[in-house]
Amino acid sequence: MDLSPLLASDAGWSLTLYPGAGEAGGSFRYSLTKPHTPGGGGDPERSRSEAARRAAAKVRRYCADNRLNRLGTLTYAGVGCHDPKQVRRDVGQFFRTLRGLLGGEPLPYVWVPEWHKTDHGLHVHFALGRFVPRSLIKTAWPHGFVHIKLLGDLPTGSTSRDEARLAARYLSKYVRKGFDVRRIPGLHRYEVGQGFQPAALVLRGRTFVDVLLLAIAHMGPDPAEVWRSSESLGWEGPPAAWLAWS
Repeated sequence: MDLSPLLASDAGWSLTLYPGAGEAGGSFRYSLTKPHTPGGGGDPERSRSEAARRAAAKVRRYCADNRLNRLGTLTYAGVGCHDPKQVRRDVGQFFRTLRGLLGGEPLPYVWVPEWHKTDHGLHVHFALGRFVPRSLIKTAWPHGFVHIKLLGDLPTGSTSRDEARLAARYLSKYVRKGFDVRRIPGLHRYEVGQGFQPAALVLRGRTFVDVLLLAIAHMGPDPAEVWRSSESLGWEGPPAAWLAWS
């Protein structure tokens, strides 16, 4: 059945491109002027799942855009810290101190809290995009132990963006699974250095091919990965797509 007569005159694809992060995602809208409200509606579990998914996507784009390819961990000595607000104060001071030790320039970073499997409270996973001597990290974190490593164990030809996406996958795991909304009520799933959010460009067209060609015109080569909802069994939403460039 041809649905074109039933579509609004402005119906079509809306694709948001993040050039620095090397990815784009969007969907078909039956009216581009009609507000789109993501989420789970009246299903609290679905709403939490959607919130976790969106947070993980934002972490991925932030890491990729800022080439955050060094992954670190901050832990507490002794009995640990069980106060989420205290952890945020400590980590905020950690990054302020670290920035000062590095010369005072603004620093892109992302960090995610995680509860220990034992009753040791919280520890923190973070990502940076530049080499920082471990001694400076220890100086900036006087509360316990530190660990940091470059995520460089990737196939030949991988880029710093690929390394950053690997760091994001680690952090996203904690965003999705390690965050307990009942024990950290009202607090964010992650925190980032301000002033480094990925730039976004909205592309619109009547068909998926239209927005794909617009994205390629901005990014250059064909995307290395293309996902389309038409290839997913059981997809219930409007047609959607996600693209990634190396």
